[in-house]
This record gives sequence, C-alpha cells and structure tokens, in this order.
Amino acid sequence: MASEFEITFLGTGTSIGVPVIGCDCAVCTSGDPKNQRTRCSLHVKAPDGVTWLVDTGPDLRQQCLREGISHIDAVIYTHEHTDHIMGFDDLRRFTVGADAELPIYASASCLARIEAAFHYAFNGENRYIGYLKPKPHVISGLFHLGKTTVTPLAVEHGKVETIGFLFEHENAGSVAYIPDAKTLAPETMEQLRNIDLLIIDGLQETLHPTHLSVGESVAIAESVGAKQTWLTHFSCRMDYQRVGPTLPKNVGLAWDGLRW
Repeated sequence: MASEFEITFLGTGTSIGVPVIGCDCAVCTSGDPKNQRTRCSLHVKAPDGVTWLVDTGPDLRQQCLREGISHIDAVIYTHEHTDHIMGFDDLRRFTVGADAELPIYASASCLARIEAAFHYAFNGENRYIGYLKPKPHVISGLFHLGKTTVTPLAVEHGKVETIGFLFEHENAGSVAYIPDAKTLAPETMEQLRNIDLLIIDGLQETLHPTHLSVGESVAIAESVGAKQTWLTHFSCRMDYQRVGPTLPKNVGLAWDGLRW
C-alpha cells in the first residue's frame, strides 16, 4: 500500500456508466464484475479518521450501501457535470439531526450549479430532522480536512471549470485524484512530482477531445515519477482483462469497490 490514506473507489465509470443502455458490446454484456462500472466517485479516510467523498454521482446511494458508508465529514467536488453532482440529495442521510450540517467544498461555479439544482437545501427553510443541510465553502486555494491539506490542481476538461485534488497528511503518503481531465497545467505536473499514489482519468485507449486516453495518462504517470497509478473513469471500450495486462507494473485499472 503506497499510502496510509484508505481509498475506496465507489465508482469508476464514465458519465453513462457501464453497461451502457442499449449497448450490446463485449464489455457491456460481460459477466466480469470489474467491467460493471457506476459513475465516478471516491471515498477517502485519512490517518486521523476524517472521511470525505469526492463527487456525488447519480449512483451514490447504491455505492454507499454497497460499501457500508454511514458517516462522512465532508464532500468535495471536481466539477459541475451531471455525473459528478446529481447524487447530491442522497447526502441527506449524513445530516439527519436537526442541527447536523455537512461541509461542501467546490469552486464558485460548481457551487452555483449545485445550488441551482438543489435550491431547497440551501434556502434555509428546511432545517428539519432528516433533511439535507449543506454548509458550502468556495474553494479558492488549499484548505484542510482535519489534518489533511487539500490542494486544488489545475486541469483542463472541456469547457467547464474542473479541478483535481492533492491530499497530503504528515502521517501518510501523498495522493492525487484527477478523474476528469484532458491536459494538466504545468504547475499541476510539478505538484505531482514523485507522488505516492496517482488516480487519474483513463477513459479509453483511443484519443478523446476532453478526456485523457490510457496512453496519455501512463505518460503523465511516468513523467511525474508516480510510485503507483490507478486509472479510472472508463468507457465501455475498456475491457479489464484485455487492457490491464498491457499496462506497466505500477499502473492498474481501478474497479468499483477497489480499496487501497
């Protein structure tokens, strides 16, 4: 294990999930559970016991039930795309008490999108037992979750403002999570130098206009000297048993439920 953070991959699929509705390709009809992917999300537990989610896709309820998640201390968001925010209302189970609040961290644009979609949770009129009570925080630089320093990482992903995250704790190795990106800013590449664990977009083997391909992500991992890399955010063009063996020994394909 490359770090003392406890990482659980809640989902490793692209925006439409795998199997894809109406698709009868070999991966979508595969019986291999590692080819069955819910929308991308991550659960992190730091050495000091603080826990958080990165993104809340539309499969969040099933993911939390599958992994037995009954408590979190915060949620952070990479960007505002539907597959990363639309499970937001399921967070109500983490603010059951009348005074319970859940810290939410996102860029200003992402927070605005979440508030527009779930206005009832932010208008101050629903402070009841069992209702969702978020406490929003705009990400404008590094911040802390318990004793973990969280640094936003500049990336490019289509036309929407998107960030990755670097997690650093004095009692653990460094972890970066970049599930959606096409290019990384030069300063991000420097921040990733010699990272212990890199989790990065690897949509498919062929090039894509807004996502990193497998080859592009492997090249990034090699360039920054990542000790261990897991690829995530896969389309149905990624067959686990076919693609996995072609990767360098310190690079792997993540799957739903993988714990690291």
